[in-house]
Amino acid sequence: MWMVPRAVTVVAGAGEGATDLNAFDHALLDAGIANLNFLRVTSIFPQGARVVPMRPFVPGTLMPAVYARISRHTPGERIAAAVGVGIGEEGYGVIMEHSHTGTAENAEEIVRKMVADAMAARGLHLREIVIGAKDHVVQRMGCVVAAVLFWPD
Repeated sequence: MWMVPRAVTVVAGAGEGATDLNAFDHALLDAGIANLNFLRVTSIFPQGARVVPMRPFVPGTLMPAVYARISRHTPGERIAAAVGVGIGEEGYGVIMEHSHTGTAENAEEIVRKMVADAMAARGLHLREIVIGAKDHVVQRMGCVVAAVLFWPD
């Protein structure tokens, strides 16, 4: 039975690896979420939920998440990923994700605009926005990930 999540956590990480998958794994390790199994979900911040710090979890837990990721293999290239949680006065909101070749600052700016647009499209009034963003300069095979995790309680 599916329940409405009561809390979310925003994280971001970066990593290098010999392959794309290894780099992704290292980025997940950096974000503190490598031992979760993600169920990718779409982008609605649940009614009445709150943003909380990272919690302990049992390795292998199935975790609903919205995430952005980017991997590249060009040394010296800067990559970034960001997620933005827009919380409305109405008690719920939206989550937007973005990744690109560029800086975390630029990814954050893009996500803020995406959140504002999605909130306006729903007629929601933005009360708060929480951003998770990170960038990384590729050495051999780099990856950046930003994620919002949905906790059941």
